[in-house]
Amino acid sequence: MTLSKHHCCSTFIFLLLTLLSQFYSVESELQLNYYAESCPNAEEIIKQQVIKLYNKHGNTAVSWVRNLFHDCMVKSCDASLLLRRVKGMESEQESDRSFGMRNFKYINTIKEAVEKECPMTVSCADIVALSATDGILMLGGPRIEMRSGRKDSKQSYLTEVQNTIPNHNDTIDLVLARFQSIGIDTPGTVALLGAHSVGRVHCVNLVHRLYPTVDPTLDPEHAEYLKRRCPTPDPDPKAVLYSRNDLETPMILDNMFYKNLLKHKGLLMVDQQLTSHPLTSPLVEKMAADNGYFHDQFARAVLLLSENNPLNEDQGEIRKDCRYVNLV
Repeated sequence: MTLSKHHCCSTFIFLLLTLLSQFYSVESELQLNYYAESCPNAEEIIKQQVIKLYNKHGNTAVSWVRNLFHDCMVKSCDASLLLRRVKGMESEQESDRSFGMRNFKYINTIKEAVEKECPMTVSCADIVALSATDGILMLGGPRIEMRSGRKDSKQSYLTEVQNTIPNHNDTIDLVLARFQSIGIDTPGTVALLGAHSVGRVHCVNLVHRLYPTVDPTLDPEHAEYLKRRCPTPDPDPKAVLYSRNDLETPMILDNMFYKNLLKHKGLLMVDQQLTSHPLTSPLVEKMAADNGYFHDQFARAVLLLSENNPLNEDQGEIRKDCRYVNLV
């Protein structure tokens, strides 16, 4: 009986160590300067493309940050977000959680530039990750040393999006749980939501706080401004009707987001709830008072997000075109 128990215990430990070794071996494939030998100029090409696109279309930098979040929260950082609908495959871009996302075409612009230098070498998943860090820097955010070596997914996960990407009116407890499920703690989650410091919110996601009556947690004067931006309770989703998250530094990734929350000027319900939850309220105050602390937590959380469940060689591929899986 004792021998049997010992054997079962040894078998369990062996299986556990095997699983852990597989997990860490995939993570260890991600490294700084991953393409140093196979494509030495890869990261510089991506950076120059990001700068070039930013100078033409400033909102692309915001798109790169949102791409990272939407791609990495769903299963893995594997560029599944970029896949278009084709026969036998749906696209994550069709989810209502992807509402307002744009500039996907410019990811392929970056990919084409990299392909000219090093064909079939640099993954779309790495382009998503590296363009995000370059975009963050363009927006005045922290410099982040991003590891690379990700592989691209061979499938899309549209049905998973609703269960993984938090919605604008979710509870803070649900949002914290979803981020915790991929290893991001409460300070990291509060910092990642600070990405709402840049960009804009479509009226579709605002009007429920304005009509038929104004949400009591919203500053009355700011509510009047928002009503001028969103004059009807049923805005056309295809119309350009929106408000900037931050009216003072709208294209700078800074702690003005948290200062606005303390003034009850948060646009999204999920953001404003940060000030009333016992776990997040002290962090809002700390980040509002210290931009450096916000940047430190944001950089740390971005790295954790970017390394969520990377695919290995057998699970993924290097796509030639980020919109489609490779033909066998």
